[in-house]
Amino acid sequence: MKRREFLAAAAGMATTAMSGKAFAQNPIDALLQSPRRGTWNDEFDSGRGDNPPGSSSVPIFSEQTPYHIEAAIADYQQIVANGGWPVVPANEKLRLGATSPNVPILRRRLIASGDLPRNSGNSDVFDSWVNGAVRRFQGRHGLPDDGVMGNYTFAAMNVPANIRLGQLETNLVRLRTMSGYLGDRYVMVNIPAAQIEAVENGKVAQRHTAIVGKIDRQTPILNSKIHEVILNPYWTSPKSIIQKDIIPLMRKDPTYLTRNHIRILNEATGEEIPPEAIDWNSDEAVNYMLRQDPGKINAMASTKINFNNPHAVYMHDTPQQSLFGKIERFNSSGCVRVQNVRDLVAWLLRDAPGWSRAQIESTIASGNNTPIELPNPVPVYFTYITAWSIEPGVVQFRDDIYHRDGVEELALDTTAL
Repeated sequence: MKRREFLAAAAGMATTAMSGKAFAQNPIDALLQSPRRGTWNDEFDSGRGDNPPGSSSVPIFSEQTPYHIEAAIADYQQIVANGGWPVVPANEKLRLGATSPNVPILRRRLIASGDLPRNSGNSDVFDSWVNGAVRRFQGRHGLPDDGVMGNYTFAAMNVPANIRLGQLETNLVRLRTMSGYLGDRYVMVNIPAAQIEAVENGKVAQRHTAIVGKIDRQTPILNSKIHEVILNPYWTSPKSIIQKDIIPLMRKDPTYLTRNHIRILNEATGEEIPPEAIDWNSDEAVNYMLRQDPGKINAMASTKINFNNPHAVYMHDTPQQSLFGKIERFNSSGCVRVQNVRDLVAWLLRDAPGWSRAQIESTIASGNNTPIELPNPVPVYFTYITAWSIEPGVVQFRDDIYHRDGVEELALDTTAL
């Protein structure tokens, strides 16, 4: 099922639910009429308040995370037992000030997940209560918290409650496998969230937005240790990129390699070969090393972070900084691009003699290729967590971009909207 078809079906279901007395018997109405379970701040999923999801110092791999997920599972089991939540028609964009018969349905949906207090009324006006609740919901789903009900927000909101329950149960198993000692200092890459945590003594020292692998060039799950940082790195193209990307580009534009400072080298002799000597209508180029000089247009820009792994992936800077502002950050060929990478480098090199932040910046400015060994290698974990909770009553969900949760509704590609 395509996401458009899913949303269209959802809209039809919601329209049916609105008609006649059948909607009055909806379990969400029973929820609205039931006694409140304490104050607004006690409500399930309401504790986020106005704090952005990245503001907490608690890491995803906290000792408490499995307990918070277990509590969330109990809450979602109750939601499912009560009939789940209504599907919000996605036939119009809603925002602050809008008046629509869909707004009462939206209110019921947000109340069911604890994003909206029960005493907020049932008006058809998209008021400040609803705006705040939508923003809370968006923050819990990795979406820009602008309060606007657009395609991405509708798609996340209309995933059924039983599917979200299964997502929590699946990720509880994953998190329990990471419940042991991970190191006093470690780096964690959560692939579905496209987010990086640098953790020290059980607290997040830094968070970084990431860009991870495309669906057909996935970032692998792995455990390793960061042992080296290279400033002003050379970039050597993997054979797969030569075949899939560079050869087709050279057929269209024979100046591509020269313009991008990429040299063709004989790996055995180190001899440089001119691009015009290669038959670009064949796969001949795969037999050579294609290496890009250090510089601002280098595919890794200022930095490469190395760790041993069988997948030939690494973390690095990028000249394409605008990609960090996208909602869907699944654009790489498997490696992980790091926003504000120099902050992470300074943290990694803290124990390396002579490598202050000023020295790092000076070396990058020089343009000289400079490998630096870490005196104390730092553990790094690439993991796949699509649902987690690091504080009571606040659950984070992300799209199952690589289809590993085994549920179609979670794996739908939002870029098809």
